[in-house]
Amino acid sequence: MDSSGKEREAVQLMAEAEKRVKGSHSFLRGLFGGNTRLEEACEMYTRAANMFKIAKNWSAAGNAFCQAAKLHMQLQSKHDSATSFVDAGNAYKKADPQEAINCLNAAIDIYTDMGRFTIAAKHHITIAEIYEAELVDIEKAIAHYEQAADYYKGEESNRQVVFATSSANKCLLKVAAYAAQLEQYQKAIEIYEQVGTNTMDNPLLKYSAKEYFFKAALCHFIVDELNAKLALEKYEEMFPAFTDSRECKLLKKLLEAHEEQNCEAYTEAVKEFDSISRLDQWLTTMLLRIKKSIQGEGDGDLK
Repeated sequence: MDSSGKEREAVQLMAEAEKRVKGSHSFLRGLFGGNTRLEEACEMYTRAANMFKIAKNWSAAGNAFCQAAKLHMQLQSKHDSATSFVDAGNAYKKADPQEAINCLNAAIDIYTDMGRFTIAAKHHITIAEIYEAELVDIEKAIAHYEQAADYYKGEESNRQVVFATSSANKCLLKVAAYAAQLEQYQKAIEIYEQVGTNTMDNPLLKYSAKEYFFKAALCHFIVDELNAKLALEKYEEMFPAFTDSRECKLLKKLLEAHEEQNCEAYTEAVKEFDSISRLDQWLTTMLLRIKKSIQGEGDGDLK
């Protein structure tokens, strides 16, 4: 059957499901088998949703999954309701990002009510990604990454402690990166220092600690050169391995160039670092912000 045939069949199933729902409301049917009719309607809505998916009618698929979710809730099937809301959200993601967020939030409410915080955290991340990529609302993306991190951290006492800590850190690092972009430097510094401190004693993760202390120091540097010097000393004392890192050596060269107001030396140090470790967009942005504070430097680049 082609996609248009699937869509027609889905529309018929939706109509049949609606009849089942209306029929379940009558007094006698409510006494004798009302729930059975609702269960049948649930199944029909779900089948219709999957047919709409085949036809790539994402909004209709999302709506059908939503109808199924509401009936599952009426039948006290919380888990099935949450699953259907997630399915609805995934369908709406392709057509209506805001409606996708509404459905995922409905699923999150159910999962948190059930104490399933790890699953709720995962869906907060999905919402954050929609705000990042589709709706370009970074403040809201930050809020959902923070909520996900909180939920993961709450699960650190159970058997999945390594997974929970790692997942929380990933979310927090997203928050820190965006906070710095939005010039919320103190917030970014606190997160980078927290994650750096948490990872430096972990044999599997300690290699990443130098990156987090480097980023924290750059945020300090944008605010104040002296802050950056003091922070650098603190990080070297806390984490001696940081001293021999390329990141630490770059920071020292940048501090020296900045103190001397030597734009050429600053640029040369960055170019040398970039020739071995390519600068990503975030690092480029932060290094440019510092460079602009060198006297006489306008809106230049790092080359």
